[in-house]
Amino acid sequence: MSITKTFRFSDLKYLMAYTGPLIAFLGISIGGYWIYSAPFYVFVIIPLLELSLTKLGYDIIEEVRDNELVHWIFDLMLYLNFLIIMLTLYLSINAVIYDDLSTIEFVGLVITTGLILSGNGINVAHELCHRENVLEKSFGKIMLIPSLFMHFYLEHNFGHHLRVATKEDPVTAKYNEPLYLYWITTPIKEIISAIEIQKNLLNRTKSSFFSIKNDLLFYIIIQSLYLFLITYVFGYYVLLFVLLSALTSILFFESVNYIEHYGLLREKNSSGRYERVRLIHSWNSNHVIGRIVLYELTRHSDHHYKTTKKYQNLVSFEEAPQLPYGYPTSILLAMVPWLWFKIMNPRIPKNMIMQLNN
Repeated sequence: MSITKTFRFSDLKYLMAYTGPLIAFLGISIGGYWIYSAPFYVFVIIPLLELSLTKLGYDIIEEVRDNELVHWIFDLMLYLNFLIIMLTLYLSINAVIYDDLSTIEFVGLVITTGLILSGNGINVAHELCHRENVLEKSFGKIMLIPSLFMHFYLEHNFGHHLRVATKEDPVTAKYNEPLYLYWITTPIKEIISAIEIQKNLLNRTKSSFFSIKNDLLFYIIIQSLYLFLITYVFGYYVLLFVLLSALTSILFFESVNYIEHYGLLREKNSSGRYERVRLIHSWNSNHVIGRIVLYELTRHSDHHYKTTKKYQNLVSFEEAPQLPYGYPTSILLAMVPWLWFKIMNPRIPKNMIMQLNN
């Protein structure tokens, strides 16, 4: 594969990540059943397009870039998502306040807002929180505020990436674990994990709970202020909407977490330590549209191989296990547990299944 060091016109494909929000903005503005336009686009139109493109042979592995030589526009396309999140909140809150929403419209608005907060908020924050630059990390944390998910930074960077594909990792979905059970247990376990991680970090520096080094305390204060301002300015009904939208965004992102590591486990060596994380410990997808709109999150094995590698440089490996469908389709399948198990369980290596009893 050739290495491209400069930006090319074809790299504007990542602008497709804005199509979901644009459809959401249109749907919210029109109102009625159009509020469901963005979820329909993500979970119906994109899967159909991906299936068609796969049959036509257009899921092609593209050129790889030098990890040290990237163009500024790739980062700009990420940063613009902050404006998208702000506009999403503005339009949604405006609709809650001034539109006489029916129950079905309110539910649709929650789902649509949660979808954008997840795909263009948490997902982009995930990319930025892995950056080595402090400002980029901080920007990523800010993008987690509307989802009330700032603890994600601690748990993900200091927990998940160390414990991935082990029984100790709250994010790695267990073999035969239904998505709906995962939705209940995993967010709680992530909070507990984040607290434990913060305690350990404070203990290392012999810092107190009220130390400026307690990031988790700052996250709680910041998110509490956010909710206070929402309530003070807009009232309790908008607060309810904001809370439900945040919860929905987390569940959407947890659905992605669920399919990314489902049933995969690392082996323990004779000393009781886990083997190092390998390409085989994440599910991947080369379905082109899902790749682009999620900023290559679907090339997940490479992400775990080198966490600081920027999204446009992530590649696909033959050794990495592949999902039979793209991420949106896989999430829909996971919502039907017996069907998900029927499709995915035979794909899990037998040696990993045998480890369940170890």
